[in-house]
Amino acid sequence: MDMSTDQVVNTRPIPMAAHGSTTASANNLLRKVPEVVLFFWIIKILCTTVGETAADFLNDNMGLGLTGTSLVMGALLIGALVLQFRSRSYTPVLYWLVVVLMSVVGTLITDNMVENFGISLEASTIGFAVLLTIAFVLWYASERTLSIHSIYTHRREAFYWTVILLTFALGTAAGDLVAEQLGLGYLVSALWFGAAIVALFAAHRFLGLGAIVAFWTAYILTRPLGASIGDYMSQSTDDGGLALGTVVTSFIFLGAIVLCVVYLVLSRADAPRSGVGDVTMADD
Repeated sequence: MDMSTDQVVNTRPIPMAAHGSTTASANNLLRKVPEVVLFFWIIKILCTTVGETAADFLNDNMGLGLTGTSLVMGALLIGALVLQFRSRSYTPVLYWLVVVLMSVVGTLITDNMVENFGISLEASTIGFAVLLTIAFVLWYASERTLSIHSIYTHRREAFYWTVILLTFALGTAAGDLVAEQLGLGYLVSALWFGAAIVALFAAHRFLGLGAIVAFWTAYILTRPLGASIGDYMSQSTDDGGLALGTVVTSFIFLGAIVLCVVYLVLSRADAPRSGVGDVTMADD
């Protein structure tokens, strides 16, 4: 399924002084979000799978425990974000490293809420949905757009990464709720979330669903999709999985991410294009 990007140019003038950019050149230097090509969605799903299995691996196999794993991965995420904010252009390796770490930390946030604080998956799902809605409202109120193609200031970048982290936490809670508490199982859950994404794409492509709404909804849904795939591959056969284990599953998907990112580094297929546009899911 080809989910890439339309070139719908936003003709509204860029408020240079208000957002800390004084020239068109400076604007381009601060665009550190990739174009939404097919590989964007492929790597996103791979990252969500790694987030699920890597968190389980560090927590169980490495003996760090949930708290220790959360502290270590949280520190790594902060370090990667510092580098990301200090960079002056889009760098595939750095950008996707942040996304992978966001996926792991988002998973750990939900796991801590459920296991350490006794908050139910239903309450976690509702809570993260509310927080994500608030983040979107604040972002739009401040910047008057939610398009990832308009991220050319540090403030917008901060909104962007806050939303990304919340989508991972929400996706983890919603995915676990559907797969475990509702008893659908990992494979059926993966098929269910995959079908939902296909339906979303069709609604955008043929029924006029707004591009930005479609993008962010798909971004949220890819989290439980990837997590369900990861759990299906790693969990035991008694739990409805393929029993590959978290180590094998994590390395399979990490290897796939590396190959995809290397391709993007060499081809620059997702390099930000000139101009500020509104993101869409498909290329007409």
